Amino acid sequence: MDDIKVYALSTCIHCRNAKKYLDECGVKYNCVHVDELSGDERKEIVQQIKDLNPAVSFPTIVIKDTVVVGYHKDKIDKALEKEGIK
Repeated sequence: MDDIKVYALSTCIHCRNAKKYLDECGVKYNCVHVDELSGDERKEIVQQIKDLNPAVSFPTIVIKDTVVVGYHKDKIDKALEKEGIK
């Protein structure tokens, strides 16, 4: 579960679709809904996302050392294969 982290917004359809796709792939992941955080915790998470994806767009998916920005099945599949998860 620590191998995959999804930074998402609770209201984002692309985020929902990405999580659904990961579920369909049968992989476990940790999801952080940034819009449900507040204060220092939110600032810290936004900085983490900024370090990975300067545009801070959603979803930002981290699969071990590979970052996938947006909901792109092909890129998610490549990252899962590259990191030996799928």
